Amino acid sequence: MIIRVWAPAAHNVQLDLDGDRLPMVRADGGWWSVDTPRALPGVDYAFVLDGAEPPLPDPRSQSQPHGVHGGSRLVDHSTFNWADANWNAPALDSAIVYEMHVGTFTATGTFDAAIDRLSHLKDLGITHVELMPIVEFSGDRGWGYDGVDIFAPHHAYGGPEGLKRLVDACHSRGLAVLLDVVYNHFGPSGNYLPRFGPYLTHRYATPWGDAVNFDERGSDEVRRLFCDNALMWLRDYHFDGLRIDAVHAIVDTSAIHFLEQLANEVAVLEQELGRRLVLIAESDLNDPRLVRARELGGYGLSAQWSDDFHHALHTVLTGERAGYYADFGSIPDLAKAFRQAWVYDGRYSNFRGRRHGRSPAGLSGHHFLGYTQTHDQIGNRAKGDRSAHLMSTGRLKIAAALILTSPFVPMLFQGEEWGASTPFLYFTGHEDPDLARAVSAGRKREFAAFGWDPQEIPDPQGLETFEHSKLDWGELSREPHRGILEWHRELIRLRATMPEVRDGRMDLSDIAFDEDARWLRVTRGRVTIACNLSAAPKSIPIASGTPHRIAMASDARVAVRGSQVELPPDSVAILLR
Repeated sequence: MIIRVWAPAAHNVQLDLDGDRLPMVRADGGWWSVDTPRALPGVDYAFVLDGAEPPLPDPRSQSQPHGVHGGSRLVDHSTFNWADANWNAPALDSAIVYEMHVGTFTATGTFDAAIDRLSHLKDLGITHVELMPIVEFSGDRGWGYDGVDIFAPHHAYGGPEGLKRLVDACHSRGLAVLLDVVYNHFGPSGNYLPRFGPYLTHRYATPWGDAVNFDERGSDEVRRLFCDNALMWLRDYHFDGLRIDAVHAIVDTSAIHFLEQLANEVAVLEQELGRRLVLIAESDLNDPRLVRARELGGYGLSAQWSDDFHHALHTVLTGERAGYYADFGSIPDLAKAFRQAWVYDGRYSNFRGRRHGRSPAGLSGHHFLGYTQTHDQIGNRAKGDRSAHLMSTGRLKIAAALILTSPFVPMLFQGEEWGASTPFLYFTGHEDPDLARAVSAGRKREFAAFGWDPQEIPDPQGLETFEHSKLDWGELSREPHRGILEWHRELIRLRATMPEVRDGRMDLSDIAFDEDARWLRVTRGRVTIACNLSAAPKSIPIASGTPHRIAMASDARVAVRGSQVELPPDSVAILLR
């Protein structure tokens, strides 16, 4: 078997194969190779660059059983016995996405343990499971965004075989699987890539240090690394799509942007495999070019997260206005987000001190994910507060109704469906004590803009911080959690039976509101969603001349009287003409 590595920065490279050193031969383009019959699946190996010790893991390592500083292990993807030969994911326009963190989804926190809870997701009506990053990162616990071995599923979760079992099990239950990937930076511990070649550049800076080199000398091979990585997840692990983290931190001045190249290559693979594949971006640029068709000058991605919709909804329901929430907080902003996903479409942002965004006119709502909670919006709070900690049960039901009847692709964060009381904190398990101290100190500084007391912030390195973030599945049988769960189930069932709710037509949303009286009404076809966001009962006008019946109501006191719907405080009703 031939072992290859791109190491243009090295003058001499040796393959360390179970302790034996084999010289490698340099080829064109900075590649080194050696052909040896001993390179078999399950064998550990590493590279010695210019005689420096210790040997380094492979930048394309498929498995890191000993962590980010240990050797790599060869993997043969052809040996796994897949049972999903006829699988094809549901279309994104009919999706209900569920964001999951493997380590906290169950008490055990492994790929195999997650399989035992998939029936819950299927019964709920979920169609797509989105895994937060699962590649090898420092330590045995973390969010996954500090990954360094981007081809290797984390050993603590169950490694390559465990991940394949989870994806296969999801497909057997009719669940598509998306993977969150990080292509904008590498973690601070175990990143040996600069020793091999120009993977990073000093030309641009990111919140995590030097940017990934997508457009300077040597960038062809760097881009190849990430494109090959994406194709591997979709081909060898049978993922149905990728969520690409913080694409605004990918700096690329090339004529063909990396994301456009990636979308092109995934489209080719989609044709080869004969099954549906999607790419979803996270971006705070409010730039519609990400999802516009390539024929119209866009990058051709499938969809992107809409933080504006989240912020508009969150601030109206909680009253919070600190930090980046300062740009939101009014019902008119929420109405605008419902009509076009983004509040900031070229509008002046006080928080940024400049105009922000561009109009998404002409795009379908299916190009945007809508949500009340995500790992970021919960975990980037000092105490990991979920919406259930910040809102009444009535307001939780309002939030769910607006998300699950929106023209967007709805997404839930794990536990949201039952109003989980457990927090989702920021946690790490870095083994380097200096890095651990720096992370703990840096986390406290970050919260100054929100006015949180640094002394109340749980230590990210503390094991108890991680343990407290694990879901408590015993809550499902207790109130108010049981009632919140049933509310979500009914909403998802309603969405599945109402074409006008899931058609993605943002331009067909008829929205009325009263900022002073604190009510909002959204009509989409024959469906009307009426929300009372005040502490007093309200009569909200609805279309006259056509009878309405109550399909769902968060409060038993809701009543339709002629051309008015009577709503108690903090309640919502879904009416059908």
